[in-house]
Amino acid sequence: MFHRMNFILVLALGCSSALAAEPGYQPGFHPDQLKGPPAGTPNRVLVLGSPHLAELSTRFEPEHIEPLLLRLAAWRPDAIAIEAVPGLQCDFMRRSSSRYADSVDSYCVDTAPAERATGLDVPAANAEAERLLAAWPAAPSPAQRRHLAAILLAAGERHSALVQWLRLPANERIAADGLDDALAAYLSSQSQRRGESTAIAAVLAARLGLERVWAVDDHTADSPTPDHERTAAARALGLAWDNEDVRARAAADVPLYANLREPGGMLALYRAYNAPSSAMVAYRGDFGAALREPSAEAYGRRYLGYWETRNLRMVANIRDVLARKPGTRMLALVGASHKGYYEAYLHQMHDVQLVDSSDVLR
Repeated sequence: MFHRMNFILVLALGCSSALAAEPGYQPGFHPDQLKGPPAGTPNRVLVLGSPHLAELSTRFEPEHIEPLLLRLAAWRPDAIAIEAVPGLQCDFMRRSSSRYADSVDSYCVDTAPAERATGLDVPAANAEAERLLAAWPAAPSPAQRRHLAAILLAAGERHSALVQWLRLPANERIAADGLDDALAAYLSSQSQRRGESTAIAAVLAARLGLERVWAVDDHTADSPTPDHERTAAARALGLAWDNEDVRARAAADVPLYANLREPGGMLALYRAYNAPSSAMVAYRGDFGAALREPSAEAYGRRYLGYWETRNLRMVANIRDVLARKPGTRMLALVGASHKGYYEAYLHQMHDVQLVDSSDVLR
């Protein structure tokens, strides 16, 4: 009896293992294989995975980014997407504070000063910015740029406001035309920040003659962890992330970070973060580990659900921008852990062709 029960247990385990490995239903429709050719120039997207430069700001100077900027400028994107929450989404989250209060504090800028200066709340300012840009002249005056910058700040689009500020001659970066002293000082301070959305995206947009950048981040999948679960959830995820892949990734960063001030140091960092193997390294250490996290409350799978939803919505925002002007060449600048998901999801789109970042970063 003992041997028979053991046999049944082994058989059951074997069957459950086989079921776990079974891929399940496989659809016969593959959008990634149905890419046209389109009528006209295809949309091309270059996904550039980035470290969060604000965390490294004391390790480099703006001139160290120049080799990267030169290569990106040579590719000549005509749209740039960034990992920032759109003003309209921040406005929505503010109206649902019971769920999103922490997210608003973390990801949304206070638009009240710009609303007082312009008289426009976030929805009205977004509508006005769209109206102005639809009829934007080829050679706008400094006054027009300052006015648009003020409207964009009221719209919650601070990075696009910075683009307008940077496109002004230095002597025209003054408080006027809707920019009061506080707003002008804010934009001046933003121009000194070393995050990737400012030091790379906004600077590159201004250099290329673009009028804005596109905020495509999404935090509507955020929800607060209930108080009674916080300790257990943090412990479960901490255990999942205590693995060799995380340690190997951190060890590989040490020499890259140490050499940021050396010639080509920043370029070496971006080449490493965009290497073909980087997506699987991120998956194994983070999201794959979360998928296997064994808590009865499924904390890891809940985290993974948030992560996949966020990336799907970010890519949907990118696709929305591309549809505005088919034939767009877009640089999508995003935290490196998003890159694999961006590329996988974008590749499913009929009218999106991905660009190999290693070719651009040579």
